[in-house]
Amino acid sequence: MPIPEDVTGEEIDKDVRQELQSLPKTLADDVAKNLVMVARLIDEDPEGAYGYSRVALRLASRVAAVREAAGFAAYANQKYSEALAEFRAARRMTGSVDLWPVMADCERGLGRPEKALDMAGAPEVHKLDKAGQVEMRLVAAGARRDMEQLDAAIVTLQSPELASNSVQPWTARLRYAYADALLAAGRDGEAREWFAKAVEADKDGSTDASDRLAEMDGVEFVDALVEVEDQDEQQDVRESDGDSLPVEDAEARDLTTAVDEDVVVVEESADVEEGKDSADAGGSEGSEDGVGREADKD
Repeated sequence: MPIPEDVTGEEIDKDVRQELQSLPKTLADDVAKNLVMVARLIDEDPEGAYGYSRVALRLASRVAAVREAAGFAAYANQKYSEALAEFRAARRMTGSVDLWPVMADCERGLGRPEKALDMAGAPEVHKLDKAGQVEMRLVAAGARRDMEQLDAAIVTLQSPELASNSVQPWTARLRYAYADALLAAGRDGEAREWFAKAVEADKDGSTDASDRLAEMDGVEFVDALVEVEDQDEQQDVRESDGDSLPVEDAEARDLTTAVDEDVVVVEESADVEEGKDSADAGGSEGSEDGVGREADKD
């Protein structure tokens, strides 16, 4: 797959770059560039990111960072079985538990929420950092909802991190998940409160909390561009019917000129007839009589 000229491979994390040092330099550079493309495209173009991840995997399947990137690219494309296999491989290589929450979420994606809950109660969770533990809580709550256990999902999300007033990278998503669970349980008033709190914490727009809040308040947003396009389409329809051109835009016909032109045509016709009659009469008197006859006809 083509690599843009502005991609050098130096953009990747230094820890990943260090992992790639086990490869020949040229190969390491190629792998690095493909990993950069995975990171660049994974949000906006998951399929493109997946393609680059497959190239990197073909070049360096024994590098843990490559297996992890391939896992996330597959996960973004909802290829949960493939993603889980790549995450497991990366974990075997590194011994790290950092991927435990996303592995559990793959189990959810495969329709195995019970397995995800088992993983949420495993000893590995205690080895996670704070962000990982919050992520695991989100996955466990999602598994409860998959099993239609709404009250249990709400309780799962109730935690010191949820109650904290400090804003952390996970705060908006945690509050959003809690609000969504409350709404699903029919607790609209509380849900609105927590959607509002999610909006306060969501500085980078990682959730659609503001839209959900507006929806609950009955606010309807109109896309100005779409509205203009609709107006243009309506204008085109009217024009096709022949009744849309404003009077000032239509090419006006000068009625005075039109009448004058008609008169000229009539006069010319009369002159032709007069000349014919004069020729038949053979004299000036006949000509005068001829003019008089045309006048009588008119």
